[in-house]
Amino acid sequence: MLKSDSEEVSENSADSLSNKRKYHTSVSLSGHLFDKFLINEALDIIEAAGGFFHLVNCHVGQSVNAISYSELEVSADDRDVLDHIIDSLTSLANPTGNNRFSNQNSKLSLKLGKVQDNGMEKEPDSKKKAAVLILGAGRVCQPAAEMLSSFGRHKTLLEEDFEDQIDVDVIVGSLYLKDAEQIVEGIPNVTGIQLDVMDSANLFKCISQVDVVISLLPASCHINVANACIELKKHLVTASYVDSSMSMLDDKAKDAGITILGEMGLDPGIDHMMAMKMINQAHMKKGTIKSFTSYCGGLPSPEDANNPLAYKFSWNPVGAIRAGRNPATYKYHGETVHIDGDNLYDSATKLRLPDFPAFALECLPNRNSLLYGDLYGIGTEASTVFRGTLRYEGFSEIMGTLSRIGLFNNEVRPILKNEQRPTFRKFMFDLLKIVHEDPEGALMGEEDIIEKILTLGHCKDQRAAMMTAKTIIFLGLLDQTEIPASCRSAFDVACFRMEERLSYSSTEKDMVLLHHEVEIEYPDSQITEKHRATLLEFGKTVDGKTTTAMALTVGIPAAVGALLLLTNKIQTRGVLRPIQPEVYTPALDIIQAYGIKLIEKSE
Repeated sequence: MLKSDSEEVSENSADSLSNKRKYHTSVSLSGHLFDKFLINEALDIIEAAGGFFHLVNCHVGQSVNAISYSELEVSADDRDVLDHIIDSLTSLANPTGNNRFSNQNSKLSLKLGKVQDNGMEKEPDSKKKAAVLILGAGRVCQPAAEMLSSFGRHKTLLEEDFEDQIDVDVIVGSLYLKDAEQIVEGIPNVTGIQLDVMDSANLFKCISQVDVVISLLPASCHINVANACIELKKHLVTASYVDSSMSMLDDKAKDAGITILGEMGLDPGIDHMMAMKMINQAHMKKGTIKSFTSYCGGLPSPEDANNPLAYKFSWNPVGAIRAGRNPATYKYHGETVHIDGDNLYDSATKLRLPDFPAFALECLPNRNSLLYGDLYGIGTEASTVFRGTLRYEGFSEIMGTLSRIGLFNNEVRPILKNEQRPTFRKFMFDLLKIVHEDPEGALMGEEDIIEKILTLGHCKDQRAAMMTAKTIIFLGLLDQTEIPASCRSAFDVACFRMEERLSYSSTEKDMVLLHHEVEIEYPDSQITEKHRATLLEFGKTVDGKTTTAMALTVGIPAAVGALLLLTNKIQTRGVLRPIQPEVYTPALDIIQAYGIKLIEKSE
């Protein structure tokens, strides 16, 4: 193999190489460069053509799935030779000939700089440099970091939406350094650091070095971060709801000349953007919104919905179970409907979406839908405003029955106070009021549980009782193993077992489904138009690394929000949601260009 110019030239610098050869360009390569010998192929191409190279930068992935990155300065004395090298490297990276996208599944990604002629004045680099700090190293962080770091470094359709080209460096801050390092491994131009957001001095130092902050921390941490951003005059993006404490920062953010863009995820986030696009398009045509319904759910992919509940948790189930006890309010045909939290599961209705008839779904009312009528400007004109949570059919019957049995009761249960820990079986006997001299030796099967559930009146339907019994057995609530001392209530026991038994394995995938339906009346027509918009996304596994659909559909919008602020696409200052056209119009375009497809239909 030809020696690099770094070996031939005494000064090991890109400038010395540029001065030695007449024509030169920068070449960035990322992929499995060393384990797949791709770097060898690339350098052989340069040698065979009669060119020269200088290694400017190199990052080697530290695991079998990690990506390596190399930056070369390639030169030649003849322009045709350099052009031939560029064409050959492009063919190596894009065997199909399509160079518009950086293909996530391809083995090699390529970025080429402009060819420079040493006989001419060197053109200044037109790209700007920017930096983004992402706080929190959970699952959502990875797709956000990958998108931001690749922007400006690979030729993609995304860049066509921006006049000003930028290279984005990303810093991921986490309370635990190992979490940040695990997220950033293999992602070029992304650095992981240890950062405690309660350490004000360190937080201020990190924020002062970037242009935009994305907070993926729990919502309770956002105010501390937002106040720091206001003081340092840096933009902030979150995927969390804009609560009253965040709204109160609106004037301070305006005075500081910054934007705090909240609710920039999936729900809330993409749901707002899809809704406002449909509603504003109707209003521009003098239409009136008669009905707005929205459904959203994170579910297992159908092939992995392999338990009686047909549901799995990608994080601690505490929040999801508590959400099933929240009261709900919505408007239906002009009447306001209130659902008490204790009756939420009983209010579920079957749902079939016209574009996806194979999905057997059900819908639960999702908190206060009336707030969204006001937020979207249709509170007075729409006779129906409804937002619902999607689950597979049968989920609510089982959860409602478990709730009536007392499995979600948060009070300390006497049997769980004892130092002598009961088994799950003994606890379940106590909950179902089964009296037996020897609970551990008693024969108790599915039919016995069904009979007891029906006898106690926890449900009237035989099938619901059967599915609940299957769930109890599946969760291991009849196992003869001791309950951990940390479990003091039935709710604790339920969460402990659900987290153990209803988690995704490393090979299983999730699914996100978001669906809007809008009915519109126009003054010159007696016919009501119906418009639908749907997002359906599945988790992906690339090179052994799984990205959940939920992480993708939350992380990408947050990253898009940061890009829009970096490129001054968003001019409005203060605390915002993505309900203004200056946010949702470019954001939806970029989200779809990135591969998250939105299906729109009307009839």
